[in-house]
This record gives sequence, C-alpha cells and structure tokens, in this order.
Amino acid sequence: MSRKIKLIWDFRGPTSAKTAEHHEIHLKEYIAIEKLDLNITGFEIHGEMQAIAFMVVTDEYMIQVRDALKPHRGEVFLEVKK
Repeated sequence: MSRKIKLIWDFRGPTSAKTAEHHEIHLKEYIAIEKLDLNITGFEIHGEMQAIAFMVVTDEYMIQVRDALKPHRGEVFLEVKK
C-alpha cells in the first residue's frame, strides 16, 4: 500500500475562504487534465483570515504534482476509518 501525502496551499486574508474554495477547482482540473488516479481534494476554513486548499497524492505522484503546482507544504495523510 502506497503512502498518502496531503499537499497543502495556504491562503490568508479576508478573502482566504473563497480563494481556497476556488483553488480546489483548479486542483480538480489538473487531476482531470493529467488523467491522474487521484480523487481526494478539498478546502478547509481555519478562521476568518486563514484557509487551505489540499490534494491528497500517493508517493507515485508526489514529485510530479509538487513540481507542477508548488504547494506550500505537505503532511502524511491518515484516513479515518468509519
């Protein structure tokens, strides 16, 4: 099983939530254009002045996506089993 990595783009300021929400659209477009076998994207609001957009990739795609989209940071993604 391949490790999953959450690539994160940080947005700050009064428009951060809308910017992060819009950035997720571009992440989904990139996945479709590149025909990647990925399906976890999203955005999270962390307050009035901070939000993030994210894409979860496997080790297989990490270098490609990192070099093309230049995320601000990344972390190991742990799925919560229900």
